[in-house]
Amino acid sequence: MKDKIRFKYLKTRHSWHLVDPSPWPLVASLGAFFMTSGTVLYMNKFLGGGQLALVGFFVLLYVMYTWWRDIIREATFEDQHTVSVQRGLRLGMILFIVSEVMFFFAFFWAFFHSSLSPVFNLGGVWPPEAIQTIQTSGIPLTNTFFLLSSGATVTWAHHAIIVRAKKQAIIGLLFTIFLATIFTLLQGMEYVEAPFNINDSVFGSCFYMATGFHGFHVFIGTCCLIVSLLRIVYNHFTSTHHFGFESAAWYWHFVDVVWLFLFITVYWWGGIH
Repeated sequence: MKDKIRFKYLKTRHSWHLVDPSPWPLVASLGAFFMTSGTVLYMNKFLGGGQLALVGFFVLLYVMYTWWRDIIREATFEDQHTVSVQRGLRLGMILFIVSEVMFFFAFFWAFFHSSLSPVFNLGGVWPPEAIQTIQTSGIPLTNTFFLLSSGATVTWAHHAIIVRAKKQAIIGLLFTIFLATIFTLLQGMEYVEAPFNINDSVFGSCFYMATGFHGFHVFIGTCCLIVSLLRIVYNHFTSTHHFGFESAAWYWHFVDVVWLFLFITVYWWGGIH
């Protein structure tokens, strides 16, 4: 009875998670500083710049692994992610996706600014006369099919988690990762065979910046889905507590929507002479 009275006062009186002191924000900041500084030094041909950039890159990879490992431990084994904490995480993910929308909005703004009113430097036409555009019905249309299909399969996996169908969730995620890999490989093939590069007028700059950053987001989303797949295999998720997967699925749907805008505007409409 005395033990029950003693431990009653140790219980937390709120539903929030007060995280323990962590070294990872500082280490991540140092890694980012090393990578950016090293990249600048490398571009200016300073000795050791490339090595410093690589050190920063691997430090960031290490922090990503350890920091996410700690968060998974807090959510899964320590049961720290209560309903209130999950609500805050959802809001944070929504705000992150909104910031990503603004990021791509800048590229679309640059594209439409140049295409709707082409200046005399471009010959007054869009695309510029010297640019041979990529055929929309080739790899871009194929990639659209693959990416939209991956959106359907990740939704399949999400519903399978909700109804506790672990095997179906694994199959759905495997299909999603496979389709994402095919998309990335085809995008790389398109870059290799493209008749223009990033230096070819504002068209090339807008095209490679927008599609390149989208491809980078596809890669990040694929990594998140692979981590979610491993967590499903190890039974980290329940039908009501699987925000780690939910955030990856939200991010993936965002990637799908951005690609639709890219396909319609940059590839199809922007490529019409």
